[in-house]
Amino acid sequence: MKDNPQVIVLNVDDQDAPRYVKSRDLREAGFTVIEARTGAEALRLVEQEKPPVVLLDVQLPDITGYEVCAFVKKKWPEVMVLLTSSTFTTSAHRTRGLDSGADSFLVQPSEPLELAAAINALIRIRRAEDSLRALNASLEQRIEDRVQDLEVANARLKEEIAQRQRAEAALVQAQKMEAVGQLTGGLAHDFNNLLTAVVGNLDLIRSRSTDPRITRHADHAFKAAERGSKLTAQLLAFSRTQKLATSAVDVNALIEGMHDFLQQTLGPGIAIETDLAVKLPPALADSNQLELAILNLAINARDAMEAGGTLKIGTAVDRSNERRVLISVADSGTGMPADVAARAFDPFFTTKPPGKGTGLGLSQVYGIVRQLGGDVAIDTAPGKGTCIQISLLRARTAPKPEHDRSAQSTQGHAENLMIVDDDPDVREMMVGFLSDLGYRITQASDGPTALDILKNFRPELLILDFAMPGINGAEIAAAVREANRSLKILFVSGFADTDALEEAAGEIALLHKPFRPAELAAAVRKALDASS
Repeated sequence: MKDNPQVIVLNVDDQDAPRYVKSRDLREAGFTVIEARTGAEALRLVEQEKPPVVLLDVQLPDITGYEVCAFVKKKWPEVMVLLTSSTFTTSAHRTRGLDSGADSFLVQPSEPLELAAAINALIRIRRAEDSLRALNASLEQRIEDRVQDLEVANARLKEEIAQRQRAEAALVQAQKMEAVGQLTGGLAHDFNNLLTAVVGNLDLIRSRSTDPRITRHADHAFKAAERGSKLTAQLLAFSRTQKLATSAVDVNALIEGMHDFLQQTLGPGIAIETDLAVKLPPALADSNQLELAILNLAINARDAMEAGGTLKIGTAVDRSNERRVLISVADSGTGMPADVAARAFDPFFTTKPPGKGTGLGLSQVYGIVRQLGGDVAIDTAPGKGTCIQISLLRARTAPKPEHDRSAQSTQGHAENLMIVDDDPDVREMMVGFLSDLGYRITQASDGPTALDILKNFRPELLILDFAMPGINGAEIAAAVREANRSLKILFVSGFADTDALEEAAGEIALLHKPFRPAELAAAVRKALDASS
């Protein structure tokens, strides 16, 4: 109906005089009347106006009123039809009209009051039917909602039972992995101290030796120590305490640099092929974590190729979105059914037997990529291998070239430095190297000793290890800053928790262990030259 509160009646009659009389009588009774002369015109107006009542003459020039009525009732059953006729008035005609779907039959001519009463009766029936339909719909919806609620509750109950069964099996595994995660974070400090001493001294040997054999051996040892540094970064990612440090990364160079390491990890039974896009734009990523993600995918692929096979690593620009860089890792292994592929990135989900897998590899990949603002997709089928595709944001800047920091001007000018570190090997390496650069060094092995010295000594730069027994670096920094707000401080730390470090350090410079002597020299020079 329209917004007009009056009821609309469609008056269909091909004869002008009787149509005029019926329209006049209906308007006087308070109805709004629209008119049609043919069956086709009547059907068009019913579709357009949706009148609640159609006053329909049986005899029309194109199609009969019976046919119009049948069509209306089939397509718009809510429309009430009152058939009228002054010619077809026998019981057979009336029966045919009612059988065609008419709600009533009125013989013409009729009194105006009788016509109005017949229309009002149909309106009451229409309103009652509307109310009944609404009630039925409401009841049906309530029943459907209740059935759905019961089905959901039943499904939830079944899932809870299944989850409890899975939880009982996964609880020990989860606790073990949590303990491993905490352990890796705790060990990172000591491991980074070891690596700092190893990397630092090897770098000094390489730079100072004139014997090519010693230099060559030192090179080999240095490369092994650098792999240890990458392993530390992977352990920190596993413990999830180190925040990602994104930058523009040359993905092709990163993959090429991993080739030998991947071949050693995967073994001789796996052939590694690469298909790297020419002029691939840089991706926004954390190079260490991206290496970890590719390594995890490669190990998963190896496990899917028990009898050996081919691992293909490719790069490309996303054709559907040129602002994204794609990395694909595909194997020729067993592939996965759809239900397994759907859960492949779930933490602790694994199809490997107990002791053979943690179910964390792909979930780590997913977590790393999502932190980088990218996405991961899987394409697999039983017997057809698996392809994991990583989508990363394209970097807006070019990758920074690796500068040789040892070539920069990092010489000291007899500045007084104080080094506080509980690891004697690291402390000795820093003291020796910085002394050779022309700095004057005072050292302490712990917090209380350092604070005692600082009562009567004001260095130009305080170099602090963060995690030390007793009093840590943050507490030392807070204590000395109370007395000397302008004192410059440089944190050097292998501590795992990046957020905790940044919260403690604030605006204080920070150099992560393990570091090379040249990196230490550059950090010291930068801290000294920075404005207070």
